Amino acid sequence: MDNEAKNSGMALPETCLAELPVALRLLLEGQWRDFCRSSDATARLVLADKRLALSLCRVWASSDFVAKVCLRYPDMLQGLINEGSLQDECSPDYYKQSLSQLLATANDDNDLGILLRQFRRRQMVRIAWRDIAGGSDLNETLRDLSALACACVDISLARLHQWQSDELGVPMGELSGKPQSLVVLGMGKLGAGELNYSSDIDLIFAYPEEGQTQGGRRYEQSNSEYFIRLGRRLINAINQQTAEGYVFRVDMRLRPFGDVGPLAISFDAMENYYQAHGREWERYAMVKAAVIAGDHEAGAELMEVLRPFVYRRYLDYGAFESLREMKGMIAAEVKRKGMENNVKLGPGGIREVEFIGQVYQLIRGGRDKSLQIRPIQQVLALLVEKGLLPAFVVDSLQSAYVFLRQAENRLQAMADQQTHTLPSTELERQRLVVAMGSESWQDFETQLHKYMSTVHDAFEQVFAAPQCEQAAEQGSDYDAVWNGSASDEQAIAVLKNKGYQQADEALRRLQRLREGSTFRRLSSRGRERLDRLMPLLLGAVASLDKSEEVLARVIDLTEAIARRTAYLALLVENPMALSQVVKLFAASPWIAKHLARYPVLLDELLDARSLYAPSDRAGLETELRLMLEQAGDDLEQQMEALRHFKQANVLRVAAADVMGVFPLMVVSDHLTEIAEVVMQRVVSIAYQHLQAKHGRPQCLGDDNHLHEPGFLVIAYGKMGGIELGYSSDLDVVFLQGNYNCGGHTDGESVTDNMVFFARMGQRIIHIMTALTPSGIL
Repeated sequence: MDNEAKNSGMALPETCLAELPVALRLLLEGQWRDFCRSSDATARLVLADKRLALSLCRVWASSDFVAKVCLRYPDMLQGLINEGSLQDECSPDYYKQSLSQLLATANDDNDLGILLRQFRRRQMVRIAWRDIAGGSDLNETLRDLSALACACVDISLARLHQWQSDELGVPMGELSGKPQSLVVLGMGKLGAGELNYSSDIDLIFAYPEEGQTQGGRRYEQSNSEYFIRLGRRLINAINQQTAEGYVFRVDMRLRPFGDVGPLAISFDAMENYYQAHGREWERYAMVKAAVIAGDHEAGAELMEVLRPFVYRRYLDYGAFESLREMKGMIAAEVKRKGMENNVKLGPGGIREVEFIGQVYQLIRGGRDKSLQIRPIQQVLALLVEKGLLPAFVVDSLQSAYVFLRQAENRLQAMADQQTHTLPSTELERQRLVVAMGSESWQDFETQLHKYMSTVHDAFEQVFAAPQCEQAAEQGSDYDAVWNGSASDEQAIAVLKNKGYQQADEALRRLQRLREGSTFRRLSSRGRERLDRLMPLLLGAVASLDKSEEVLARVIDLTEAIARRTAYLALLVENPMALSQVVKLFAASPWIAKHLARYPVLLDELLDARSLYAPSDRAGLETELRLMLEQAGDDLEQQMEALRHFKQANVLRVAAADVMGVFPLMVVSDHLTEIAEVVMQRVVSIAYQHLQAKHGRPQCLGDDNHLHEPGFLVIAYGKMGGIELGYSSDLDVVFLQGNYNCGGHTDGESVTDNMVFFARMGQRIIHIMTALTPSGIL
């Protein structure tokens, strides 16, 4: 520090300055001299708190943006210091409450824009200061940035909607007759609460119903016109660059039909778009979508409508293929533009961490609602809990993610610019080294490359296509047999050479499949998947005894699942599932027919440890309880869950049976336990549905007190004798304990106890025997 500053007692702490590289130290000293001249009072306030002075050195050295804002607006820094905002974590509602009070003074769009930019500038300085100085961890920083963006959109929208409805009238729903409000979906990191320091915000605008405005000072207009106009005003308020800067850059390209689509569309139009035109990358984008502004209640209804598009009811292993293709396009772009040092898109970057977590969400989220969450760190932790990824892999991914996101934020905080590329100039590198708390640029690069290498290795393992490698090893012989490029004589010779004794019959079966209606009706994606799968199946079956019989069973399965191409993808992507199919089909025609009838059970073949180890009574009860919790109170979903539970567990017993894991008597024990556990839950479900409508049955006992009569299911035949087989019926009798004929239920819709129990028996029989897409129970 120069003599003038030292003599005036306005020098920054030497201990902090000494740790800075020479170029940064000289720059900081110059900025501090200018700051002291412009605001002597604020400078003394900083120096009065040694901890604050030390943090100022690190923050200003790391972020030229923060330093310049403080130099230009010293009163803003003084206000932050006096409030304690640089030290204290803010509450979840802080941004909306503060901005709402501030914007209450705005009279028009111009006032709104100025106040928004001033608010954003102040909060960005506060967030960057706490992040770089170590006052907040990554999660708080991301949460604050996201909350700030949501508040700016939500509070601005409320003001603009009020002004516009005063002028043009209130938009009314054509069907409901109720006032309509815009719903704003935040996509990507904004929707997940993981926004970058200087990120774009990706938005989609929608409104519940078509209709007309009513009660305005000007002419009526359609809801579509109204909300498109409102959307444009909102974008201008946030996105436009003015003398005060901007709030957030807004990107609307993720909306239906992209740039050529309307800026705002109705819920019905949005639902129709995703049903008819939705693409795989849009499913991926919707994983993190959340309602961030406008009518949150209507927005929740919209998200429920769109949920089936994002999360399929079946296990969608096609997600591996889709995300692999997306990553391939990104990698090509990275290479073309020389972006290997990009911490977001480069090999081992942030995007690969997100892909690892989100591929499991897309595959399993429809069956497991707990995976329908947005923050990637929570997703990764859940994958460990569910046994989908090893704990040590997720630990390394979590550590890498924190480091990469901190580096990303601090890169962007340097100049408040959206960048993900490592700096090339010495001064910028020095800033990043200080911001990250590294010893040197070499130390930082070593850490970064270690983390990115860890991420990329994990990504390659998750997204590897082992079946493709296996097919390449086997050569193109089976491809030629399947695709018809080999003559019949050549194909028969190949099949005989590989082990097929009746090669001509095997070839005829293959040709019937390829020339039949099943193949002709497939989509181009379905044909591609079947073309990848069939050579693998031919190779897997060839070495077995009676390979032609096994091939016939496998082809029956293929025909059953061909139209559901996600099942083809499951077998292509999972060597374990494919090998178990062949092994079990060779051992049991019953299992072959069972899987062809219920292909959803292919998921059970992914883990041989659980496949050949049927659960005990306690395990069955826990599994069924968890499955029914996922189904909620929807009886149709409960019935589907019960059927899947029964079919999956019978398959496990059959697999253990044919592989000789346990004797016949134990097979009967397990099958009977499955039936008992199912019956117990069916009785409970039937009772709960009737109780919700009629209340509990009540009868007067011998002691003149009211009692709830009981209900029993008595098993006869093989179930009663614990001798059930795979296709056994259940012979049962229902008993109820209504020994006082005058009893009735205690609910609002009162009914006689005898009627209650008769209906309960009928409900049990319906749940057990109704034919649903998953068969009968």
